[in-house]
Amino acid sequence: MALSDRLLDAWYQGHPALGLLRPLEWLYRRVAQRKRATFLAGQGGYRPPVPLIVVGNITVGGTGKTPMILWLIEHCRARGLRVGVVSRGYGAKPPQLPWRVRAEQGAKLAGDEPLLIVRRSGVPLVIDPDRSRAVQALLEQEELDLVLSDDGLQHYRMGRDLELVLIDAARGLGNGRCLPAGPLREPPERLESVDAVLRNGAEADSAEGFSFQLHPAELVNLRSGERVGLDHFAPGQAVHAVAGIGNPRRFFRTLEALNWRPIPHAFADHAVYSPAALDFAPPLPVLMTEKDAVKCRAFAAADWWYLAVDAAPSTAFVAWFDGQLARLLPDRF
Repeated sequence: MALSDRLLDAWYQGHPALGLLRPLEWLYRRVAQRKRATFLAGQGGYRPPVPLIVVGNITVGGTGKTPMILWLIEHCRARGLRVGVVSRGYGAKPPQLPWRVRAEQGAKLAGDEPLLIVRRSGVPLVIDPDRSRAVQALLEQEELDLVLSDDGLQHYRMGRDLELVLIDAARGLGNGRCLPAGPLREPPERLESVDAVLRNGAEADSAEGFSFQLHPAELVNLRSGERVGLDHFAPGQAVHAVAGIGNPRRFFRTLEALNWRPIPHAFADHAVYSPAALDFAPPLPVLMTEKDAVKCRAFAAADWWYLAVDAAPSTAFVAWFDGQLARLLPDRF
């Protein structure tokens, strides 16, 4: 088990050694609270001329943020809104920043998650660790009604009109402690100040937040682009399952729920792949996440597939979000 996996297990399942990290956690909390206090005091920062919605989390690890971003893009478009996206572009190495991501670019240039979003939706998207600069560059290139920020909840130099926070319902907030003693980027009380909390995998809405699910949609062949239904593999089919995401176990459980027998191969989040790294035995079909697929298409074998998933938020969230759009863009509704 990799060090990152052991640390995640400790954060979410408990370990007495984490107590040794409390002094570092105290320092981290002080820095996080100071940054937010500066933002609330209105000191510095960039306020875009159109509404900006942050879709982020306060935990380390996957919460279903990318599928939710894709849902928001399509939902806003269905209401006649012109929407763009900004992202940090983790792992991207463009020749300059800010950088406009295009579908024909590679993951090394654009980053895996931004490239996935652009290829799936065609949305205008700019990456830059300085998200305020990314927003300005995007608005210089496109006439938009609103901007979605893929993550950036803690990027307080960027003004925002709405904060949506995603949480994995099964894992929750772990031990409730901040980095490095726990998985939190900000203290738990930060949730009291956000506009909405969405709980991935929750069965129903509750006082803790709105529910949303990730539904498997179809299988897509990496080499040919062929799209097939979830009945393509017979029940009990053994597959090599590849996941380099924040919570690989969720992907493996999804394949099990589809009645396949995944042989799990967990990689680090944003892992860089090579043919040798995915040369598994015995020879079986390879199934991976869409995020991993954008990095493997160039050397994919004929029986490599990715599982496309769609976010499905609760009807209560949809109604609430439409109300927020009407509030932010009264001239459009």
